[in-house]
This record gives sequence, C-alpha cells and structure tokens, in this order.
Amino acid sequence: MSSYTQVLVEKGLVTVEDIDTAERLREDQGLRLDQALIQNGALSEQDFLKVMGERLDFEIVDLPNATIEDEAIRSLPSRFVYRNHLAPITRENGTLKVATSDPFDLYVFDEIKLLTGLEVSPVLAPRDEIDKVIKDHYGVGGDTVEEMTGEDDLALTGSEDDSQDLLQMAQEASVIKLVNEIILEAINERASDIHIEPFERTLSIRYRIDGVLQEAAVPPQINRFKSAIISRVKILSNMNIAERRLPQDGRIKFSVGSRQVDVRVSVIPMIFGEGVVMRILDKTNVLYSLTELGLDEETFEEFETLIEKPHGIFLVTGPTGSGKTTTLYAALNAIVGPEKKVITTEDPVEYNLEGVNQIPVDHKVGMSFAMGLRAILRHDPDVVMIGEIRDLETAQAATQASLTGHLVLSTLHTNDAASAATRLIDMGVEPFLVSSTLSGVMAQRLVRVICPTCKTEIKPKDAGLPKSMKWPKDAKVYTGSGCRACRSSGYRGRTGLYELLTMTEELGERITERVAASELVRIGRANGMRLLSEDGWLKVRNGVTTPEEVLRVTAA
Repeated sequence: MSSYTQVLVEKGLVTVEDIDTAERLREDQGLRLDQALIQNGALSEQDFLKVMGERLDFEIVDLPNATIEDEAIRSLPSRFVYRNHLAPITRENGTLKVATSDPFDLYVFDEIKLLTGLEVSPVLAPRDEIDKVIKDHYGVGGDTVEEMTGEDDLALTGSEDDSQDLLQMAQEASVIKLVNEIILEAINERASDIHIEPFERTLSIRYRIDGVLQEAAVPPQINRFKSAIISRVKILSNMNIAERRLPQDGRIKFSVGSRQVDVRVSVIPMIFGEGVVMRILDKTNVLYSLTELGLDEETFEEFETLIEKPHGIFLVTGPTGSGKTTTLYAALNAIVGPEKKVITTEDPVEYNLEGVNQIPVDHKVGMSFAMGLRAILRHDPDVVMIGEIRDLETAQAATQASLTGHLVLSTLHTNDAASAATRLIDMGVEPFLVSSTLSGVMAQRLVRVICPTCKTEIKPKDAGLPKSMKWPKDAKVYTGSGCRACRSSGYRGRTGLYELLTMTEELGERITERVAASELVRIGRANGMRLLSEDGWLKVRNGVTTPEEVLRVTAA
C-alpha cells in the first residue's frame, strides 16, 4: 500500500476493501490508483486533493470565487491548457500561479517554465472547476480553433462561391470536433437553443438557458471558420449545402451518454452568411408528470378534473416558448392508458410518447391540422391533441370533435385565459358553439427558479417590488447572488405561472352574448380564478422565484 493510500485509510476516507476493488479497476483500465478510487465512487476528488495538498504543501484554491487575471490567461496557449487541463490564475513578480487537478504530473510545470520563462506556483483544484475556467476564458473549442488557425489550407478554402471547397472544409476532423463541442457544451449547460449568427467581423454563438439568451465564450478567431461551421451543421441535418439563398429546415439525432437527443435545425440566409438556430429536444428534460409542472394544489385538482372529462375542449394559451406543449404532454402522460386511445396531430412531432399515436403535419402535401383531425376521428379516439388551433378550419374541426364525444386538447396564442373564448369567436366559430364545447382554458408563462446553491434572503424594500403592492410584513423575499452552478445568473431551472379559467353556466351565457374578455375575467375571478401575476407573487412569497422574473413575464 502506497504512502498516500495509507493516509486515506487512516483518515477513514477509504477502506482496504475499496483499495482492493480500485486495484482491479486500475489493472483493467490502466488507471492510477487514485483515479480508480475516484472513478468507482469510493473517494471524492475534493477529499483526495485535500490529502495531497497537505502532503505536498500545495494550496487548494476555490476557483469559482477566484479572480482570474487576463495576463495569466495570455501566458499559456489554449492548446497547451486544454491538453493538460490547467488553469492559469495570476501572474505576479515573474511567477505564474497555475491550478491543476493532478498533483502527480510535476513534469508539466517544467514545460510551463520552458514555455514562458516564468517560475510556476502550482495549486490544486477539482477538474470540473478547472474545465469551467478554461471554457470561460479560452472559449468553447478553443484548442480546436487554435489548431485550425494553424491549418492554412483549411482557413483559405472558405470561399462562399465554391460549394465543393465548403464541403471539404466541413468534413475536416477539426471542424467536426468544433461543432460537436459547441453542441455538447449547450447540452451540458441545459440550453434549449443554440443561435449561430454571422456578422461582418464576428461569429456570435449564444445559448438560450432557462429562456434567456447568454453569450457562449468562443475564441475570436472562430469567425474565420464560420462558413465551415455552418456547412457542417447543414451536412449533419441533411440540408443542401450549395443552397445559400433560401431558408432550410432539418433535424439531427444523436446520443449523449445514455440520452437520445434530437436537434431541430433552421437555417436562414443573412447579409454576412447564414444564421442557424438549433432547438435541442432532450426528452429527459421535457417530459414532466403533472405534479412537476409547478401548479398549486387547488389549480392542480381543477386541471386534473378538466383533463379527465370524457368530452370538451381544453386549451393551454400563452406566447411561443411558454411551455404549452410541455403541459399538454404532461396531461397526455396522465391520461394515456390501455382503456383509452389517444391520437395527436403536431407540427412537428417533438417527442415520442409511449402509448400515444402521433401524426406529423406536413403542409407540403396538404396535411394540415384540420385534415389530420378529420382523419383522426375515423380512428375512434377517446382523446385528441391538436398541436395548435391556428385558423377557422382547425377550430371548427376541434369543435365538431368535441360535440361528437371526444376530449380535445390544444394550444392557442392569447395573453390570458379569458381571451381564448373571444379569440375563437374572432376566428369565426359561433359563440354558442364556443360556450357549449369549451371546458377550460389555462394561460401560462415560464419564470426562472432561484438557484438553490446561491439563494439568499433580501429585504423586501430592496427586492424591486411594485410600490402599489401591499407586501405582508412577515413575508420573505429571496434572490440568487450568482455562482458557478448557475453561470452567475442567480437562476437555475424554470417553473410555470398558471391562470386557470374553468367554464361555468354564467360564463357560457356571457360568451354567447359576445361580452369582452375583461368581463369574463371579472366573472372568473369572482369564481376563484387566480391571475398569472397573482400566481407569480405567490411563488415569490414561497421563495421559488424573484420579483424581477414575475414582472418580466407578466408585466404586472
């Protein structure tokens, strides 16, 4: 038993049995003993570094809260940093402080000394923290871009007029690796979209995380390879690489570990190249159960009652990106079973639902929502989901399906729940049909959730509450101070705000009279309906989100 493993046993961090198991893993996979202990979960990396810091007299640094100096970053080339998993921290008086997660690799510090002519002060930090610093300061794929910059032929073949050259560039190993790194980083950061936008002198890459766009750290040299990057994305999504004048749509499917991920790709021509938006469809992140949606107990019970009805139309409303489809999928997951036939028509089918028959809309061949719905009704369904009611034809087909004894679930673009009825009437549906078929409407928005790692209590007077709001004296307000886990945003994840309007006899009568939506709101509130903003302030009082988020999505 080596000296450091003896210390680990004496400190009670591992057992002799753990070391025996790790020895076998070390022999099978060619790992060092400490790496085997960490890999099989017998030892945490933090505990190992603490022991080695004591033995080697190395400082252990808190990288997420450390100040990284630009001069230190410029001291080492990105390819060297990525290859050796090092993080330069400070450069002062001829000494470069460098963080490593491998206390045994001392030769690398001799390399740094030869490379920079500086003395090296090694410190220890976990590998994931070091990788985060590298990506933040050298950019996603920084080593790959540096490697590509050295390949003169690759950089010079980016002619916008030569599709063969672009095809050749896009199939270079370095371009393939760079695009893979951009997509993988987005998935690791829980992004829902990747925006690749070419400008005159820069290529912007942004990730939409928790509904808000955030700049991805990329090396400035990446602009030289924008044509190759975009061409690689087009090849992956089976688009015509030679067509740069018209918009194109495609899809990429791949695996990340044990997860199956779909990426929906849209390419649009712009003045400095083609803009790309990739929507990441990760089934593990979107298929929620009803209890995970963020509904309060009373609204949840009402919602559950409405989706269990044998007939009627239930609508989910809100702007694009407010989680309407996610809510409908959660509802279908709750409904589906061997005793019910569930059929959907969607544009496009984003996720495969077990036990649900899903039909894609295809406007190129005339397969619209309305046509799909008429065909669905000949298949004897119990529950029908229409991706969106966009026009009178679809609205009339949904109404007819409801009248013939089917439960119809769909989405509609309105700002609040009450406006759904007036929107259907504006489309041309007769008011008496709306009042007799509509069973309920739920408006929703998504707000970011305060990061649990950096959640802190603040005084209500410092929380940015509206002056008109009467805030309970004993109510607490929380915010996120920003940390590495949430990319310093103070938020991690999202939840919903909900406004559920359940149809009543009085509401039906007023809809038939074509009253304004404001009157329907008044009646709904008299029957206990909670507005979106009210649900938001309730979540603020419960410490789920912040006042800024509620004001951002409800404009209350």
